[in-house]
Amino acid sequence: MPKRLTALLLAGLVTGCASQPEEEPAPPVTVPETFSASGEEPAPERWWRSFGDERLNELVQDGLDANLDLLTAWQRLREARSAVNQQSANLYPNLDATANAEVSNSDSSDTEETLTLGLSSEYEVDLWGRINSQVEAEQYRALATRADYRTTALTLSAEVTRTWYQLRAQRAQLDLAESQIETNRNVVKLLETQFGSGQAGSADVLRQRQLLESTEEQRLGTESELQVLENQLAVLLGRTPRNTDLPEARGLPELPPLPETGVPAELVQRRPDVRQAFNQLQAADADLAAAISNQFPRLTLTASASTQENSVQDLFDNWATALAGNLVAPLIDAGQRDAQVSQARAVRRQRLYEYGQTVLTAFQEVEDALVQERKQRQAIERIKRQLELAETTYQQLRQQYFNGQVGYIDVLTALTDRQDLERSLISARRQLLEFRVALYRALAGGFDPRKDFVSENG
Repeated sequence: MPKRLTALLLAGLVTGCASQPEEEPAPPVTVPETFSASGEEPAPERWWRSFGDERLNELVQDGLDANLDLLTAWQRLREARSAVNQQSANLYPNLDATANAEVSNSDSSDTEETLTLGLSSEYEVDLWGRINSQVEAEQYRALATRADYRTTALTLSAEVTRTWYQLRAQRAQLDLAESQIETNRNVVKLLETQFGSGQAGSADVLRQRQLLESTEEQRLGTESELQVLENQLAVLLGRTPRNTDLPEARGLPELPPLPETGVPAELVQRRPDVRQAFNQLQAADADLAAAISNQFPRLTLTASASTQENSVQDLFDNWATALAGNLVAPLIDAGQRDAQVSQARAVRRQRLYEYGQTVLTAFQEVEDALVQERKQRQAIERIKRQLELAETTYQQLRQQYFNGQVGYIDVLTALTDRQDLERSLISARRQLLEFRVALYRALAGGFDPRKDFVSENG
């Protein structure tokens, strides 16, 4: 081929290689200026310490040390970092060495030894940035995996906290069930005494016995749920079920003050799941750049040096060297490379919309937790007022029953209502704590679960 024609072809290739991935518009997400409510003090990085519960602090730390899902996520992160190192090696030349010793012997000659030693190196010149784009893609995927690891740790801390307070609430429910059983048993004894003296009917005794049986049945359900929660917490801590060795604690703590919710734009930068989605988008962008660069020629340089002698003493005296360049340009591939570019572009758009959806979900989770906590506080106040009224109603109807003014069915209904409200109050307070945990989870920016996390991140 004439030199001039070759130069024109190379110039055309270089002109075509100037193409870059087109810029995509930002995801169609409107970032609000503020959230609907906010406290004054920001939550600590390890947000569960806001509850001032030393037992909880120990349990969460145990989970961070031994939870198998978190340990799996840590190994995924190490795998991703190794993938970066593996891909980065393509930016540098490789060097291989060969050695061969051959002994030949024939009837007509003496034994002859031949020693061969060689070195070879190969290096692809990254003309269009394909290799560099592949390295960037792996780096962003490693960052996404790092964010996923932090998300896993954050989710684990929330699950341990939520399960711990569910467990404490169930213990409180069990204590309440024992108290209600004792109350109902005493009422049965009182009614049986009155029935013996003709002051109460048999139906009154039977109704109260039925309430006693119902309360004991509820205790069985509470004991079952308590065991399930203990097993659940044990697994979160990396332990076998029924081998929990959990601390004894009953009742629920008061909520700490509402944390500062901050600016929504800062939440986007802080939440690890949002960072994960963003890094996945960046990785897809680098993959697209690599796919485009793959359409253009590749230049590979090779160098070799070898020597061959009959003795070790002479082996290093004479070397034969060679240097070559190899330029390979795609001509016909039946549209394979174009399809790869189209596929990479579609993946990039997917990651763009996934990123936008993750941002919207982050805003929603904060607002949901805020409104749920606010309404739950109001609901608890209503339950407390109902409980006060139910207690007053029960005492009045009980006195009226002994005075012969009302039937026992009214007293029984009032007692049942009071006991239901007592159980509802514990459940409502537990739900309030869960809403606060959800708020902390929605606002949290992730944390370093391991002592060696920072050092291994460089």
